[in-house]
Amino acid sequence: MIKLLALPVLAVTLALTACGKPAAQDDKLVVAATAVPHAEILEVVKPLLAEQGLSLEVRVFNDYVQPNDQLVQGQVDVNYFQTEPYLDAYNADRGTALVTVTGVHIEPFGAYSRRYTALDQLPVGADVVIPNDPSNNSRALILLHTAGVITLADPSNALSTQRDITANPKQLKFRELDSAMLPRVLDQVDLALINTNYALDAGLKPTEDALAIESAESPYVNFLVSRVDNNDDARVQQLATALTSPQVKAFIEQKYAGAVLPAF
Repeated sequence: MIKLLALPVLAVTLALTACGKPAAQDDKLVVAATAVPHAEILEVVKPLLAEQGLSLEVRVFNDYVQPNDQLVQGQVDVNYFQTEPYLDAYNADRGTALVTVTGVHIEPFGAYSRRYTALDQLPVGADVVIPNDPSNNSRALILLHTAGVITLADPSNALSTQRDITANPKQLKFRELDSAMLPRVLDQVDLALINTNYALDAGLKPTEDALAIESAESPYVNFLVSRVDNNDDARVQQLATALTSPQVKAFIEQKYAGAVLPAF
C-alpha cells in the first residue's frame, strides 16, 4: 500500500516543481556579431535578458561573411553587424532570404589618413583603399562625392560603383580590399575609407580622426537580422526589445561619444 501511494505523491511533487519553474529559464539564443560595437552592446543586454530567463550566447566574428553564412546554415539564431543595403546585396548574391528584425544603431562611415590632415591635401594620383563588398564600396564613394573629392552620376544610388564616377580631379587610384583589412593598411596608403566598427577596433576615434564622416542622418542603420522561419520567435523579439531599450541607448551615447549613434 505504501508503494502504491508513493507514486502519486511523487507525480504531484514533479508537477508542482515544473509549474513553479519559469518556462523560459532554459531558453538560449545564439547571436553572431562583430566585436565593436556590436558584441559590446550585446554584453549590455545579456543581464536584461537573463532576468527574463533568456540566456544569450555571443559568437564574435572579424568578417562580414561568416555571420550571414552561419545564420543561413542554422548554426546561429540571429546576427547583429550589418546594414540593410549590405543585407540586400548578400541576399541577391547568395539567393537567400535573411530578414531584418529591428534597427539598433548607426555607425557614421569615415575617411582616414596617417599622411594628411585634410582631403584637399591629397596629391594627384593618391592611393585610396575602399571596401570591396558592394554596399560599403558604394558607401565609400558616396562619402567622397559628398566631400567634393569625386563626382558620381547618381549619389543617391546605394549601389554606385567606380564606373559611376563622372569626375575625379585628383585622379585618385582606387584599390578594393576586405573591410577588415583597411585599418591594417592605413599606414601604407594615402587614404582609407573604413567602417566605424573596424575603425573603433583599431583604436581610431571617428569623430576626431576622420577627415570626412557621414552625418547623423546616415541611412545605414545596423540591424538585428534573422531567418524568415524564426523572425517571430519570442526569443528573437525579446532580444530586439532589449537592443532598443533605454539602457542600450544610454550605453551607446556614453560609450561611443558620437562615433556610434542610437537609431531608435
